[in-house]
Amino acid sequence: MPPCPDGRYPVLSRPIRDFGVLMDLVALPDRPVPEGARAGTVTTADRVPIRYARWEPTGAPRKGTVVIVQGRTEFIEKYFDVVDELRARGFGVLAFDWRGQGGSGRLTRDIRKGHVRRFSDYQIDFEAIMDTVALPDCRPPFHALAHSMGGAIMIEALKAGRTWFDRVVLSSPMVRLAQVPRPTLPLAALTALSWLGLGSMVIPGGSLEPLSQRPFGTNPVTSDPARYARVGAYADIDRRLGMGSPTIAWVRESLKATAAFGHPLYAADIRQPILIIAAGKDPLVSTPAVEEFGSRLRAGHTVVVPGAKHELLFERDIYRRQFWAAFDAFVPGEQPFL
Repeated sequence: MPPCPDGRYPVLSRPIRDFGVLMDLVALPDRPVPEGARAGTVTTADRVPIRYARWEPTGAPRKGTVVIVQGRTEFIEKYFDVVDELRARGFGVLAFDWRGQGGSGRLTRDIRKGHVRRFSDYQIDFEAIMDTVALPDCRPPFHALAHSMGGAIMIEALKAGRTWFDRVVLSSPMVRLAQVPRPTLPLAALTALSWLGLGSMVIPGGSLEPLSQRPFGTNPVTSDPARYARVGAYADIDRRLGMGSPTIAWVRESLKATAAFGHPLYAADIRQPILIIAAGKDPLVSTPAVEEFGSRLRAGHTVVVPGAKHELLFERDIYRRQFWAAFDAFVPGEQPFL
């Protein structure tokens, strides 16, 4: 939906839903869309279209539904292999794209910016997906698999008292940005730039070249060249699936959120069982900060995969096997529905 002249979206009283089958999902020659997909769009209360896709399990017994909660720059198609792996374990799967990325709506004219005005807007997307698709259409119990920025959004949802999920797995959650150990000064500068009306501009030194298509040797997310190349190939087929550097507002909001996570009492109210799986060689998210946060959780446990980079599920198999072993031990799919 296009914004109004003042840049805001009209507010609706409830989400609107568009039903479809295999709607707008992109296939690669060597990676078809997993069979049985049902896809469509939910329009949020502030009129941002959010793309989703869901699948029934292929394995038995049926164990409920895993909701995939993406990181920044990600999109449904990137997780097709993960969808297959979860379905084979007996889980239904629901995946969706956040506003500003993938096949969901944008708040700027350039679709590669991934702009968001405030981090709390992601909660509007989350609520629309859960209330309009997950709860009415998907099989309980619900579990979450959240990566990076998605982990931060999930933490905020749990802090706010959302009890959608029986078990939550956080993969390299964005608890603190590794490259910004002291956010006070950068946050002040970014806030000042936002006050000047520059919040939707790409951060200084950034570009709109897709991050997924930058040289493999300098990439911070995986040591697996084949998986890295596959993710980058989507941007050649569909321009929406290749995101560039973040905007000033996105970084400002991320620093505000991660600063809150650092408070010693922040995690005290979070009671859902949580497994954090961190990457030992993560150049984007501070693994020591992730471990410290995990130690404060009432029902949390942290596992570190030594040698792995940021995107554990797109790493080499030696690292992925460790991830799935931890996942399988933590998310047993209790009370299967036959």
